[in-house]
Amino acid sequence: MNAVLTLLPDFALILLGLALRRWMALGDHFWTGVEKLVYFVLFPALLFNAMTKTPLTFSAVPLLATGAAAMAGAMLLAMLVRPLFSLTPVSFASQFQCAFRFNSYIGLAVAAKLHGAAGIAAMGLLVGSMVPLANLAAVGMLARHGETTVWRELAKNPLFLATLVSLAWNLGGLPVPAPFGQFLGRLAEAAIALGLLAVGAALKLRGAIGREGRVAAGYFLAVKLLAMPLIAWLVARQAGLGGVHFDVALVFAALPTASSAYILAQRMGGDGARVAWLISASTLMGMVTLPLWLATRAFLA
Repeated sequence: MNAVLTLLPDFALILLGLALRRWMALGDHFWTGVEKLVYFVLFPALLFNAMTKTPLTFSAVPLLATGAAAMAGAMLLAMLVRPLFSLTPVSFASQFQCAFRFNSYIGLAVAAKLHGAAGIAAMGLLVGSMVPLANLAAVGMLARHGETTVWRELAKNPLFLATLVSLAWNLGGLPVPAPFGQFLGRLAEAAIALGLLAVGAALKLRGAIGREGRVAAGYFLAVKLLAMPLIAWLVARQAGLGGVHFDVALVFAALPTASSAYILAQRMGGDGARVAWLISASTLMGMVTLPLWLATRAFLA
């Protein structure tokens, strides 16, 4: 119950975004603009603001190893059942990424709620470090159906770039001028609320995916919301993670699929309709599974 109450304000913002999309005639152009603002300006400012305030040490290596192991395990589980589903190659390639890609907006919001600036810094480092792995796998699987390359995707990913700049700034011991820090702080304050509203506004569960599609979708959802967090929990315990890093590793693995999976599938000629359904379903189901995973910390730690 405590885990549910802790995350309730963030999930309420997601549902409010869904309601605003339906009740207010703001249109796709408005919500696309909001998402771009959050993605390219507000969340990079949030990451930089948090990561430059938190000293970085080698203690983060087990955290990164846990995140990579959880993603690799989810990828393997998704690949193993490929012969079992009568999906076209492009449809499988599109849905494959839904088994391991993560919603950074929700991750940073939950990390901030649990551990403040330290949680944001740890989640930002993990998210930024896992972006190349996620893009490598997703783009690689879809590469036969488009011209997008991994490096082009990374070069356009503001969260990855913000992580690189923040790491360089932090490791270089550079100070952040007070006016600039206050400016970034104002942007960071708006990032989480607008980001979660945009997540809710993007939810779409309409459209038939067929019986075979439902079975495959159910499997990918189970991998993302159940198997991947379990792998992270097991690896984190073996790696000796605790406190902020354990919570961040678990939250990261339990996050629903990112909306960028739909964008990538559309741009590379994939099955955008089924990916959109999976993203929406994982987000709504994640409102139940994520608090449950957080609740297990007290019983399984």
